[in-house]
Amino acid sequence: MLNKNEIGAFLLRVVLGVVFLAHGAAKFQGGIENIAGWFDSIGLPGGLAYIVATIELVGGIALILGFGTRIVSVLLGLIMVGAIFKVKLAAGFFDGYAYDLVLLIISVHLALNGSKLYSLGQLLLRGKEKFSA
Repeated sequence: MLNKNEIGAFLLRVVLGVVFLAHGAAKFQGGIENIAGWFDSIGLPGGLAYIVATIELVGGIALILGFGTRIVSVLLGLIMVGAIFKVKLAAGFFDGYAYDLVLLIISVHLALNGSKLYSLGQLLLRGKEKFSA
């Protein structure tokens, strides 16, 4: 029988993965050079745009598959902290950082609790508890 907490974590993991996969893909499809230029314009190194977009794209796929959930969630959480404090905070709660805060908290939940249900990581590392998703 499936545990309701496992089902909840699975849903959070997959939805967060889809959201970040879409955001990462959009950065590359829309011209990553433009994003790099925007990063430069707000005082961040332009090269950071490539790192952020890659983490979002690859991390989104990894979350959907359930591989490296905790590590990916920490990385995505750090991106959200940066987005909130560097870009969104000045715009206020509703027009600024509310959405990013939700993504941050989902990332924190997954980093703390993992998500083993339908997880590639769990399948590959079955029986190795210290490495579980």
